[in-house]
Amino acid sequence: MTETRKTSIHVINGPNLDMLGKREPHVYGTQTLDDINTDLAVRAKKAGLEVIPFQTNHEGEIVEKLHGIFTTGAGAVILNAAAYTHTSVAIRDAVSMLDIPVIEVHLSNIYKREAFRHKSLPADVVTGQITGFGSQVYRLALEAVRDLIHAG
Repeated sequence: MTETRKTSIHVINGPNLDMLGKREPHVYGTQTLDDINTDLAVRAKKAGLEVIPFQTNHEGEIVEKLHGIFTTGAGAVILNAAAYTHTSVAIRDAVSMLDIPVIEVHLSNIYKREAFRHKSLPADVVTGQITGFGSQVYRLALEAVRDLIHAG
């Protein structure tokens, strides 16, 4: 894997996350996804990393993105599959193919919400999971993958 690929962090966001800042701010906060991506890009650059953001409302596009990462390589993935966390075997299986760090994130604590949100299908194939700290979950995940990449 080239050094550029090793330092690239794909940040994959699923359905409705394009509505952050507008949708249920009492649950998801007031920052937009653009705000989060901008903050991550600045922090990543300071750490010698590159953030590659991606958002879609379509399950198959997330699977295709993960397949592309499997094929071309990357340093790590930060994944917020949103509602697909609880329903998508396809996303779970695509994540399981990766041999790089994958950190699952959720703005809200999925274990303190409705019972159907308590199950994360990719939980057993990701490197780790960070939930419940609002937009800070992305920063914490970036710090984790930075440490994992520099240690490896």
